[in-house]
Amino acid sequence: MDAAWPVDFWIPAPGRVPDGVRVYAIGDIHGRADLLDQMLDRIDMDMARDATGVDRFVGVFLGDYIDRGPRSRRVLDILSNGMPKGLETVFLMGNHEQFLVSFLDGEGDPAGWLYNGGLATLASYGVEAPHGVYLTGEEENNLRAAVLDALPERHMVFLRRLALQHREGAYLFVHAGVRPGVAPENQAAEDLLWIRGPFLTSDADFGCVVVHGHTITPRPLVLTNRIALDTGAHDTGRLSCGVFEGDRLRFLQT
Repeated sequence: MDAAWPVDFWIPAPGRVPDGVRVYAIGDIHGRADLLDQMLDRIDMDMARDATGVDRFVGVFLGDYIDRGPRSRRVLDILSNGMPKGLETVFLMGNHEQFLVSFLDGEGDPAGWLYNGGLATLASYGVEAPHGVYLTGEEENNLRAAVLDALPERHMVFLRRLALQHREGAYLFVHAGVRPGVAPENQAAEDLLWIRGPFLTSDADFGCVVVHGHTITPRPLVLTNRIALDTGAHDTGRLSCGVFEGDRLRFLQT
């Protein structure tokens, strides 16, 4: 299979989830709380649709909940306290959550985060943005203190508990991808959060079908070794969700 598929009907899948399980994998949200609300409503309705024999519903969120879009704070409010009843949830870390956590821990230069959408996250928390992305030591410390003061404890706990990967049957769910030739249990966090070229251009058998976000495609992309679900929600208004059941697959989309 090498195609972008339309939504809302079942197609043959390149892998299989265990019997009795339906998995919803949600792509990059990037501060679009409006689209997240729409998607959760769709999932809630979908859980009651043609669900004979399904006794376990799992929602896997692929990371990049914050930055770029206007309502990052609201997204974390929803994710930490607003899931449809009966949906087990797995929340993966994206590179943008890593940006924020690293900044809060005083690690690295925050310019990369601020330049790549972090200013929108600051605005959503009511934190005054710096005049530029390159900060003096004092400016950085003051900004860190302001973010820590604005960040609800529930959000901090949520960010600290994010996972790097999740396995369901033949599928491995990660944010960005995997390093070809490296077993899932040996993957480096840097690759799981950031990899592009070596993963996206590989036709290797990864030992699983990798379901990922991070790299934008116009519509969900299904290949024999990977499925891409980042459809650029912050710009396009299209938040995509892959629905996995048995050996079949379909998509929900805002």
